[in-house]
Amino acid sequence: QVQLVESGGGLVQPGGSLTLSCVASGSMYSINGMTWYRQAPGKEREFVGGITRIGSFTFYADSVKGRFTIQRDDEQKAIHLLMNSLKPEDTAIYSCAAGTGVPMTAPTSFTYWGQGTQVTVSS
Repeated sequence: QVQLVESGGGLVQPGGSLTLSCVASGSMYSINGMTWYRQAPGKEREFVGGITRIGSFTFYADSVKGRFTIQRDDEQKAIHLLMNSLKPEDTAIYSCAAGTGVPMTAPTSFTYWGQGTQVTVSS
């Protein structure tokens, strides 16, 4: 079993920055990828970005490419989502997930999910 806890959400103005963290606990033996998804009110869950355990390869949705960066911290069993140049359309609940990660863009590739953290981009 893997438990995931997200933190770092909040209210930020357009153009601002925010960093989300996801800390894992439990056995990571079966985990090959960790990812971030988001869901805005009235919309479907959307892939944001992910990182592989082997090689630390990163993948991003086109909507966040160049603005968001995922970093891995093996010592803390955590991943971080660095978000820059935030836009109102980035407003959503951001959830961390862990699993096989194949493929990254399919929620079914991830067995374990956190509770999510709210990000609101507004002036």
